[in-house]
Amino acid sequence: MATGAFEEIVEDFEFLDDWEDRYGLVIDMGKAMPPLEEGLKVPATKVDGCASQVWLFPEIEGGVFRFRGDSDALIVRGLIAVLGALYNGVPVAEVPAIDAKAELARLSLEDNLSSQRSNGLKAMIQRINKLALEAA
Repeated sequence: MATGAFEEIVEDFEFLDDWEDRYGLVIDMGKAMPPLEEGLKVPATKVDGCASQVWLFPEIEGGVFRFRGDSDALIVRGLIAVLGALYNGVPVAEVPAIDAKAELARLSLEDNLSSQRSNGLKAMIQRINKLALEAA
């Protein structure tokens, strides 16, 4: 059920044997992501449960789910980019059906993130599902 963009990340991760190289790729993805405008970094877009500052802003148009996000931590910006590849462009009604845990397991993210980062990742996924359910 993953998008083509997410499948590309899976392929890139399979090519990289070392977790540090994969970690670097995630950070590079975060660096390449455009920053969220300061005016959108408000309490309504802030994700609770993350060790870092995280904001997710939904953009749902024509029944298609998209979001933009930002964080003050590079690795978290990268995780936002990974989640964007997983969810952006999916029909809003299908977003809650995505098994994010299974898809992200293909990247071995949970095995290589601190418990705080893993909890933050779960909080971001919960927020994405909530946004999609509210928009459906």
